This record gives sequence, C-alpha cells and structure tokens, in this order.
Amino acid sequence: MNRTFLLIFMAFILSPAPAVYAQLITGENVAVAGTESGKVRGFISNGIYTWKGIHYAQARRFEAPQKTEPWEGVRSSMTWGPVCPLENPVTSVSDEIEFVFGHDWGYTSEECLCLNIWSPGIGDGRKRPVMFWIHGGGFTAGSSQELPSYHGENLARRGDVVVVSVNHRLNVLGFLDLSAYGEKYEHSANVSIIDLRAALEWVKANIANFGGDPDNVMIFGQSGGGAKVNTLMAMPSAKGLFHKAVNQSGSFRMAMLDKETTQLISAEVLKELQVKPEEVDSLQTIPFAHLREAGKKALKTVEAKLRAEGKPIPGFGLSWGPSQDGEVLPYPLFSDEAFALSGDIPLMLGTTKNEFMPSLASGLSNAGEEDVRAFIQNRYGDKAEAYLAAVKKAYPEDTLPSDLIDIDVMFRPGAVYQANRKSALEGGAPVYMYLFTWQSPVLDGKYKAMHCMELPFVFDNIDRCRQMTGGGGEAQRLADKVSQAWINFARYGNPNHDGLPEWPAYTEENTATMHFDNRCVVKPQMDQELFELLNLN
Repeated sequence: MNRTFLLIFMAFILSPAPAVYAQLITGENVAVAGTESGKVRGFISNGIYTWKGIHYAQARRFEAPQKTEPWEGVRSSMTWGPVCPLENPVTSVSDEIEFVFGHDWGYTSEECLCLNIWSPGIGDGRKRPVMFWIHGGGFTAGSSQELPSYHGENLARRGDVVVVSVNHRLNVLGFLDLSAYGEKYEHSANVSIIDLRAALEWVKANIANFGGDPDNVMIFGQSGGGAKVNTLMAMPSAKGLFHKAVNQSGSFRMAMLDKETTQLISAEVLKELQVKPEEVDSLQTIPFAHLREAGKKALKTVEAKLRAEGKPIPGFGLSWGPSQDGEVLPYPLFSDEAFALSGDIPLMLGTTKNEFMPSLASGLSNAGEEDVRAFIQNRYGDKAEAYLAAVKKAYPEDTLPSDLIDIDVMFRPGAVYQANRKSALEGGAPVYMYLFTWQSPVLDGKYKAMHCMELPFVFDNIDRCRQMTGGGGEAQRLADKVSQAWINFARYGNPNHDGLPEWPAYTEENTATMHFDNRCVVKPQMDQELFELLNLN
C-alpha cells in the first residue's frame, strides 16, 4: 500500500502541470454596452470586457469634432479603428529596432476619431477609476495600437480599473490654421487637441455604462502623449474632464507658435497648392498626400523666413503642434496661468534614464572608453572633463563606457523644471517624480532604459513585450510595482503602495525621486550639477 501510494504520488508531482488556456467569449449578446449614439458590442478576454474602434466623434477635415450620428441596433466594436494618416508613411523598418518595439502600424483613414476600452465589468454598479491613455509619436504620428505595450487588458485586470486609449487627428490634419479663411475653420489650428477634449467629453457622458467613474479620470501619456497631457492641463475648456495627470517623458520646454506664425504657414500651404483664399474649401477634398507634401514645404519655407528675421524656432525645427490661439489654448504651457489652471490636478511625471541614447546612433554601444571620450570631447569641447565628472557623480555605479554618453539630458531637465514649478504652487495638488533606471537585457543590454522602456511595466505587459523587456520574473516583479503605482495614482492621486519604499511628494527642497529598478529607492536629484553645466535648468 505504502509503495503503491508513493509511486502514484511521485507520478502526480512529476507530471506536467495542466495547461492554462486563455478564454475568449464572443456572441451577439456578449459585452453589449450603450452609448449616447447607440449600442456597441465587444468581447470578453480572460474576464476583461473589451471594445475597440468606438467612434467618439466625427469631423470634416479642419473642422471641430461633432458628436457621432446615432445608429440603430448594435454596432460591432471588436477590432482596432483607423489610424490618422501619418506625416511620414512607413515604407521600411530597421530590423533590429523593429524587433525590440514590434510596431503595429494599423490602417489609415481620416475618420480616425475612435477609442478602445478595457473594463473588468459592466452593469455591476461599480465605479472604477478611468485611465485615459494618450499615445506618443509627437504631434505627427502614432496611434493607440502602435505599440504592444499600450494594450490595456492586464492593467484593467490588475487594478480593477477601466482603461481607455484614443486616436485623434495629427500633423497637418490636426494643426493647419485656416482661421483666416472662414468661421468654420475658427479652431482648425488646434483641432487635434480639441479631438482629445471631445474624447474626454465622451468618457464623461458614457464611461459609466462601461463600468467606469466619470468623476475619477486620469489622463496619462508618454513622449508626445506626455506633451498632450501638458496641453490639456493648459486648456480651459478641458477643465473638469480629468482629475489626475501623468506625464511620461513629455515635459518639453518649448514655446508654442503664435497666431501670426500659424497663419503664415497656412498661407504658404495655399501657395504651394496654388489655391486662392476664396477657394480654401477645396483643401477639404484634395488627396491627403498632396496636402501633406505642401505642408512639409510650407514648414520649411516659414522656418527659413523666421531664421532670416532672427526669430526663435521652437524645439528641433518648425513642426506641426499646438499653438497659442488665444481661445482654445490662451496660455503658454509652462506659464503661471497654465500652472494655476491645473493647480488642483495631482501630477506624476518622470523619464527613463537613457531615453534617446547617443550610443545607438553613433555606433558606440560597445565602444571603449577612449572612443567614448573622443565623442564627448567633440560634443562638449572645453566642458568635456567637467561633463565627465558630473555624470560620474550623478551615476557612480555605471560601468560601461557608453553609459557616459547615454545619460538623458533631453527629457529629464524639462520634467525637473515642471516638477519644481508645479510643486511650488501655494495650496496646489501634490507632485510625484520618478526616474525609470531598469536596464533591459535584450540584445546584450544594448537598449538599456531607452525611450518607451517603462511602458510595458506601466501596463503590466512584460510578456506581451518580451522582445523589449526579455520577459521573466525579474521584469515582472518590477512591473508589479510600477503598474500598481500608476493604478494607485489613478485611484487616489497618490502612487504609494506596500511594494515600494515610502514615496514622498516632490518639492524643490526635497527633490524626492523614485528610482524604478530591481531595487526601488527614493533619492534626491543627483544630476543638478550636470544640468547647471549644460545650462539646462
């Protein structure tokens, strides 16, 4: 008996574990929810109700968005909606970097005002925090499906939250200022941002039907999406549509264009297309490719004029983006008025340690110290030795020569500046600062904590993004901590939880910054001397 029992027991414990299969539930009456315009039907994936491609608004080219026309019956909403036509269509990719990012470019259409929803439940009386995701890609590219890290199912499940992601108009379609040519184009200079406001208005009116709380909405975005978060915080008409904000690698300290400049650009577009002012309506029907190319030429022409007149050029060159039009966006993004407008909005912001890594473009990933020093000497001249000393002081544990040039000085200075300004508001909402320092092991660690590296951790998508993260338990343990911080911030306006050390609210005096790594620690600002050396404060 004992021997027989032992054999049976050993066979049981040594046999392979039963497979765990993902469950998908579909059907005519599955995941049906109502909106102001009509009913939509999605599906249930592993217990998470999912809808894709729901149109939150409709719009004629260059005109403000309007509510979607009502429909009869139940509209199937199970696949990604269209993506805004891109400034630079993708016709080829670099094999290695594409392996890491794994883009899904989607299909393009100007009828791209659509959103996606992931929810743990509907019709259950629950009011869940809403996490409203805004994609990156600057103001000219990107979509809600572009990266696998954007997928909201795991985040919705982990946090019992409703995740929403959104597409909107970009590039010339979102920012060509035709206000000089007719009332219907009054706000054309900023319809891209007005689209985002329309999506938030849709959330306010409809998200309760999807298990969400319209009075607890957090906007969050990365890179260009982070810049859009800042733009919404400076938009008076968006006040009250969201209640917390997270800016990931998007605190760009750049001036918006003024009305004079945006109208000059539009005049050049008409000139390129040989369209008379009284014929401006023809721009609504010309092929997008013609409009796109005219826009590119107009931007170059106006930039050259501004340079010749000695006027400053925002950012890296004249490009499509929000402008200070006096009404939709009346204030510069980092002005006293803009900070006061969003003074009651808790803000979490930060960057990755390495962001846009010079070692990748220069081929110095595996270079020796001599070659790296030569690069630094060429870039910083007589400040080279001081630069080296400041970097080593800020990051004394770094060991690779390429680490000396891969420290981000593009995104983080703006984040520190924004944190200092917002945290100084008397009676304002708290600010929490982070720095994502975890180093990816993929391809021998070549991609470090580059731009976008935190996204799989925020969305709890380590395995889905294993070509970027490497997958595995170490990365997942950090994702547990990071995603829970974002969830708690969405729910309470405070990212603290039991898995992290105490994370104080940021002030200019304590400069408390959570470093996300295999061991998460809070440190004061360590790169102040580097910023001072490079005049980045």
